[in-house]
Amino acid sequence: MLLVSLPEPAAAKCLTENTGLCELLTDRLVSFYKALPQSMDPLDIETVESVNWGLDVYNLKEDAAIFTGKRPLISFLSWLDYCDQLIKEAQKSAAAVMARNVRERFFVSVMEPQLMQTSEVGILTSTALLNRIIRQVTSEALLQEMIYFLLGEETEPETAATVAQNPLRHRLIEHCDHLSDEISIMTLRLFEQLIQKPNQHVLHSLVLRGLGERNYLENKPQEEREPLENGLPHDAVDLEEDPLFGDDLSPDSRLSGSDWLTSSPPQSPDNSKSDGKTEVHKIVNSFLCLVPDEAKSSYQVEGTGYDTYLRDAHRQFRDYCGVCQRWDWRGNPKPLEKCNLDSPFFEGHFLKVLFDRMGRILDQPYDVNLQVTAVLSKLSMFPHPHLHEYLLDPYINLAPGCRSLFSVIVRVVGDLMLRIQRIPDFTPKLLLVRKRLLGLEPEGINVDHMTLLEGVIVLEEFCKELAAIAFVKYHAASSSSSP
Repeated sequence: MLLVSLPEPAAAKCLTENTGLCELLTDRLVSFYKALPQSMDPLDIETVESVNWGLDVYNLKEDAAIFTGKRPLISFLSWLDYCDQLIKEAQKSAAAVMARNVRERFFVSVMEPQLMQTSEVGILTSTALLNRIIRQVTSEALLQEMIYFLLGEETEPETAATVAQNPLRHRLIEHCDHLSDEISIMTLRLFEQLIQKPNQHVLHSLVLRGLGERNYLENKPQEEREPLENGLPHDAVDLEEDPLFGDDLSPDSRLSGSDWLTSSPPQSPDNSKSDGKTEVHKIVNSFLCLVPDEAKSSYQVEGTGYDTYLRDAHRQFRDYCGVCQRWDWRGNPKPLEKCNLDSPFFEGHFLKVLFDRMGRILDQPYDVNLQVTAVLSKLSMFPHPHLHEYLLDPYINLAPGCRSLFSVIVRVVGDLMLRIQRIPDFTPKLLLVRKRLLGLEPEGINVDHMTLLEGVIVLEEFCKELAAIAFVKYHAASSSSSP
């Protein structure tokens, strides 16, 4: 630890080039990893106590009784922690060489074949281990190498033809939509962990490089566009015109008296303020009114209100701003006149898989839905103007063939409205399922359409969460721009 931190470049060069230090560190990491059992319970990997290389107290008998492989797992994680701390303390050029060594000799040589295998048990164990590794790595140099290993170093926009350019990245994203729900959930958790790491390349690689030109927006001069109806182009997904959605969905007609909106700006006659930002109360109401009343159940259960999401969103948004304050993100979107709106839009492999899964929310297991919405809500939380516009503004004019998070949810709701009509006693069944999920009702006889009902509950909660995130972000932006 002391030797690697010596500030002289000659010492760093000597340590990394003329000694076996790098090989010793990585070979030991590899041997600890290879000593792990071939299959382990992901929950054991996730919940084993946090590890510190200098405080490795153990009792072989006790460890073996808790779960098979606990001792080898702690040995591996302890040595990983030591390597991570060593790289963190090291002189900068020595840290870079050591981190590159870990990438080549451990991640590429040992972990990549494990992640690319076809055995479901093997995939699950190696993904759970990778998730734990991501959680634990804190040194800047090792984090950078690990992210380049997982996602590649490419920065130019993806196209449908280049998604498989990096086989590991492609495989991991595909695993978010695996036939095995367990693998899907574990891989989604891995990405949830990854996007929260303080490294700009993660978000750029997964989502931002596809949004840079804002070519998800319709490219027509204002005079060529269809006249606006209710503030929306007539071919947009206009819920008010949809016979399935009833008459009370106008963004202005709901929640106008709620006390949390009293600080919103006064309503203007059109849908956009002069700076181009859609007024927040219209966005909030658009999300809150998406799910029709007969598919809502939270208002009948105490403690499941929208205000809980507001508190959480406020705290999380502050944390996320802290993570990305050093990143070069402009406060306003790139001006449209500087954007290449004619280039074809591709949402990117990662968002494609997330949107596809979101579109199947009524037909997927509850735990999968929770994880898909968790990743999407975390992406929505980041204060990047294009990400915010694409994920949280229901009023953008989408280019033909493009979809946004809002348009995906609208299609789900349209499908739901048709299905509700075919299910007798839909609302009482929905309330019963919600109470069971909250532990307020004992598990009793099976309820028909359980997957659908649980999906509807997740959908309602997700819309409340998105509304809260939009509200908190708007107020943070308006308070920071006011004198």
